[in-house]
Amino acid sequence: MTRYRIMSHDALKEEMKAVARGERKAPADAAHPNFNSIEAMTRLLTSENRHLLAVIRDEKPRSIAELADLTGRAAPNLTRTLTKLEAAGLIKMTTVNRRKVPTALVKTLRVKIDPYSDRDVLEIA
Repeated sequence: MTRYRIMSHDALKEEMKAVARGERKAPADAAHPNFNSIEAMTRLLTSENRHLLAVIRDEKPRSIAELADLTGRAAPNLTRTLTKLEAAGLIKMTTVNRRKVPTALVKTLRVKIDPYSDRDVLEIA
């Protein structure tokens, strides 16, 4: 299970400055994507995008064009959404015979919300 931090841009900026100044070590998960809020993840996981993830997982399309046919979504819009899903670590895009092929990477998402601070965590399995 991979853990992603959820922290504001300002908090991330301050953390990066402290690491650059040598005041603290870089966190172990510094190379992982992070989200600036629970709301940002919620906006990404719309019902339409969750359906898209299910189609990728179940149908295993061999190209974006095939995925467009399966979902009825326009390829340019699909490409933008796939880029966001890949940046979030939910899918992986590979090139096979000059075609971009999406692959689902996620089985479950779990959000742990700390109601007393901004130390929320997203766990992806």
